[in-house]
Amino acid sequence: MKNLKTYAIFILAAAVLSSCGGLNKMVKEADLVTYQVTPEVLEMHGGNVDFTIDVNYPAKYFNKKAVVTLTPVLRYEEAQSEMEPLVLQGQDVTENNKPVSFDNGGKASLSSTIAYEDVMMRSELYFNVQAAIKDKTADLGEVKLADGIIATPQLVYKNPKVLFFDDKYQQIVPKSYEADIKYVINRADVRRAEMGKDEITKLNDVIKTTDENERLDLKGLEISAYASPDGELDLNTKLADKRQKTAEKYLAGQLKKSKVEVADELMSLLSTPEDWDGFKKAMEASNIQDKEMILRVLSMHSDPVVREQEIKNLTAAFEVIAEEILPQLRRSKFTVNMEHIGWSDAELKDFWANNSDTLVLEELLYTATLMDDNATKLAVYQKAVQVAPKCLRAHNNKGAVLFNMGKMDEAAAAFKTAKGLKDLDIINNNLGAVALKKGEVEAAKEAFTASLGAGPKVNYNLGIVNIIEGDYKSAVNYFGSEASYNAALAKYLSGDDDGAWRMLANLEMKGGLGYYMRAVIAANQDKPEVALENLKLGIENCKDPAWLKGRAAKDLEFAKLMNEAGFKAIVE
Repeated sequence: MKNLKTYAIFILAAAVLSSCGGLNKMVKEADLVTYQVTPEVLEMHGGNVDFTIDVNYPAKYFNKKAVVTLTPVLRYEEAQSEMEPLVLQGQDVTENNKPVSFDNGGKASLSSTIAYEDVMMRSELYFNVQAAIKDKTADLGEVKLADGIIATPQLVYKNPKVLFFDDKYQQIVPKSYEADIKYVINRADVRRAEMGKDEITKLNDVIKTTDENERLDLKGLEISAYASPDGELDLNTKLADKRQKTAEKYLAGQLKKSKVEVADELMSLLSTPEDWDGFKKAMEASNIQDKEMILRVLSMHSDPVVREQEIKNLTAAFEVIAEEILPQLRRSKFTVNMEHIGWSDAELKDFWANNSDTLVLEELLYTATLMDDNATKLAVYQKAVQVAPKCLRAHNNKGAVLFNMGKMDEAAAAFKTAKGLKDLDIINNNLGAVALKKGEVEAAKEAFTASLGAGPKVNYNLGIVNIIEGDYKSAVNYFGSEASYNAALAKYLSGDDDGAWRMLANLEMKGGLGYYMRAVIAANQDKPEVALENLKLGIENCKDPAWLKGRAAKDLEFAKLMNEAGFKAIVE
């Protein structure tokens, strides 16, 4: 019995020693385990850093009774972030983890995501590895997996475009005035009763006013004489010609009486022997019985004789036509064509400066477009809102100027007022632009998607959203053929280095980011001299050179250049 007890103690001790020995072996041979990270250098896309770690264990390494915990840790600027661990177990462990064979070894994989923060730009990814057999633990060490984080998508220029409504101001407005004199059947004399009609009296006044008013420019006087389409064609031709002459004589007398001279080239004379067009119009506007049948006759027959006979065959209808329709067609028509000349740009600016109360809505909306500075534009649109509180164009355009001035809350209020008057694509786009500027990407995307009918500027705005979300191919599609910094960035991020370079090379560089992106592309194409030249230009043209220097010093897009003296000289 004593020997049996001693044997049991020996077995227990051997098991303990075996366990400790198993962990020690895993510690000593830890360098036999291999790791691969995808991507090799961590990258930020859509605000997140996604990566996959593949672990490969050799045969005869993973203790059958061990549980191994591999914890990913991202270290940066004296801080770190731990992620969910990968837990593996030996083949004899009965827990619910992925098993690894002792005899054959095995592979395991962990995919993880971490939300990107600016402080993570220079960071390192590690695995902290611990093993345990029952209550015994051993530290298998820490393994550096990757460097990070490339955050080039962060360089998107968040400059959504707001849309203005057009004004309806016309500096030159075509106008015309028409008046008729009617004739008795088969007659061409201008009757006194016709001369005294209000429309003819007004005709004389219009001609005189056009001549005297410097804001009115006479463009032409037309006399069109007609005969109704009943009767012989020869008779109607002569009749129309006579009516033209009597109308011309009457008009000449009125011009002489008003002391108005009209150049010959401005006079236009026309006679129409059989006014079938006028007949058709009058029929369409009438309630005459058999109207549709008569209109069909006109469409079926082009011969005027046949037309007239077919219509006369409809005896009852023709009697009404002869009484109501044909007398309207025995006429001469006077047409005065003129142009109203509105205020010039200089005059409108002067009115704004000295007598703004004289300007009406459309003049104000147009005057705002003439101003060079946003403060004055805003004042003009505010006046337009005061003049027309229910004009959504005035409210929207006021909001667009406020947006361009960086006053997002006030801009949003103006856009919401406009939308309250009518829900239109232009206004939704502008509300989306405010949301994007405030960092509300989802709200911006929803607003832009709802306003695609407003044109290519909305596509540009959606392109920005797609870059932020990490969907670079969609961004390229939305930018289309437009050449811009953001479009070039989208091309680069989607893998089109050459297309991005060509676009940037053809752009007028107004800031540092364009040069910086050219430096990034050149660095990735192993063109160090070109990269350094453009990086230097980017910093020189940047509004905040210190910021861009600091970024470049940490940007792993320049990893191959960071030990170069030329690079250090630029970023220090």
